Amino acid sequence: MRTSKWNVLFLLILVTFLSSCERSHPDALRWAEGIVWYQVFPERFYNGSRANDPTKEEVPEAAQNPHWQIHPWTSDWYKLQPWEREVSANFYDGRVVFARRFGGDLIGVIQKLDYLKELGVDAIYFNPVFEAPSLHKYDASSYHHIDDNFGPNPVEDRRRIAAANETEDPATWIWTTADSTFLELIHQAHRRGIRVVIDGVFNHTGTQFFAFQDILKHGKHSRYASWYSIVSWDDPATPQNEFDYKGWWGVKSLPELAEDENGLVSGPREYVFNITRRWMDPDGDGDPSDGIDGWRLDVAEEVAPPFWQDWHRLVKSINPSAITVAEIWGDASEWICDQRMDGTMNYLFAKAVVSFFIDRKLAIRAEEFAERLQALERAYGNAVLLRLWNLMDS
Repeated sequence: MRTSKWNVLFLLILVTFLSSCERSHPDALRWAEGIVWYQVFPERFYNGSRANDPTKEEVPEAAQNPHWQIHPWTSDWYKLQPWEREVSANFYDGRVVFARRFGGDLIGVIQKLDYLKELGVDAIYFNPVFEAPSLHKYDASSYHHIDDNFGPNPVEDRRRIAAANETEDPATWIWTTADSTFLELIHQAHRRGIRVVIDGVFNHTGTQFFAFQDILKHGKHSRYASWYSIVSWDDPATPQNEFDYKGWWGVKSLPELAEDENGLVSGPREYVFNITRRWMDPDGDGDPSDGIDGWRLDVAEEVAPPFWQDWHRLVKSINPSAITVAEIWGDASEWICDQRMDGTMNYLFAKAVVSFFIDRKLAIRAEEFAERLQALERAYGNAVLLRLWNLMDS
């Protein structure tokens, strides 16, 4: 009899736990249940305007190649173009692959919205769209401007930004033609019933980020000196440069923003909060219908949870129906129950699918496949499970 009581108590605790996860997701998020997501890698999606194509001078990997050109869209991926063979005969040479640009832009996405609607797409997830020198844009130069090559007039945008003398203060920020194009994309997508979610990379930036550039110029006297995880400052009394900083997983092209036990420190924290407001309610009138519908957060586990809880509350205060989705490769149920995020990229589902249907070396039996899927339902509950991003490769 005592054992039965303990079993009942355990079941009550389990149900309470699952219910708490369910309660953390109000009806405002029902739109995200069971929908079709379409991922757009902007530089490679569609070239809507050749007038904004990157030039050789704008592509770091191509600067030393006098014959570099925008890559042909219909070319064989593994076939080297004449200007690529001048650099290396090895396809896997980083100077070849990473120097490629196809000229994809947001104008092209707008032109293809009807096509996406016909496919049955309910929401678009954009890889990073903020200003950055790379093709992938995970090395941001700014979070408050859309990459100028994604808009109609890169030259004009750069001129206006240079003249604006912007800082981290939102009052100094202007709207570029690329920014306005992104807002028009949101408007056109919403007209078609398509939601828009963008990638937020708040653990690190690129070395061209405005705050990091100021540090390179002014050293420890920079107004942004506390923004990054600096290991050592340069000593001007010595011939060598002692300046060092932490890069994401040791990658120096991706300097890490400074953190304490609560996540991002003051400075980058307020900046991230301000750009969150900018893109969720662009005109600041309290109506978020002209802004994005949510965020996908890159390497979310590498930023301390208290930051995400505070940031998540900010997101919901702007738009209760906005969704936040974390890039977490394992069980993310704790993140969702603690209201740090609304969902996660469902890599555990992807691993189960690959192991059962594709990977013969690591093949699993039907029973194990079923158990892995059931484990996901036990961890998240059905309502949350319907909001996870199921993928089959990455």
